[in-house]
Amino acid sequence: MMKRIVEHSVVRHRGAVLVEMVLVTPILLFIMLATAEVTRIFVDHNTLTKAVRNGARYVAANAYQGTTGLVVVGAGLRAETQNLVVYGNIAGTGTPVLAGLTPVDVIVTDIGADNVEVSADYAIGGMLGPVLRNFFGPDINLVHNLQATVAMRAL
Repeated sequence: MMKRIVEHSVVRHRGAVLVEMVLVTPILLFIMLATAEVTRIFVDHNTLTKAVRNGARYVAANAYQGTTGLVVVGAGLRAETQNLVVYGNIAGTGTPVLAGLTPVDVIVTDIGADNVEVSADYAIGGMLGPVLRNFFGPDINLVHNLQATVAMRAL
């Protein structure tokens, strides 16, 4: 009699564990995906900031026109800086440092007082958007706009 009660209790606990697993697994998967999403956004923002900083250094070092002491950001320097930010080289060859980043997304300006500024906007799509749209409908939008701006004094 005692053996039968113990066996029946074990079987009942197995069913409870299965129900708990079915309830908790989607929540844990969502937390894991959300953590991966935040990490990816952080890494992409860091990459964008580093690329913009390199572009600002380049334009600051090359903005002076000869010995005149004037800071001029011409079309050629602007294009080279945009290529440096997007592709990592002034020739504009290779793959972008961030998928989807284009030279149009990079703005190079002379902000006066011998200072130059480089800024970039980058739209990053979320991994969770398509997953959440299946459950909550098409109104879910997880596109984030990353921005980086660096101003430097021309050398």
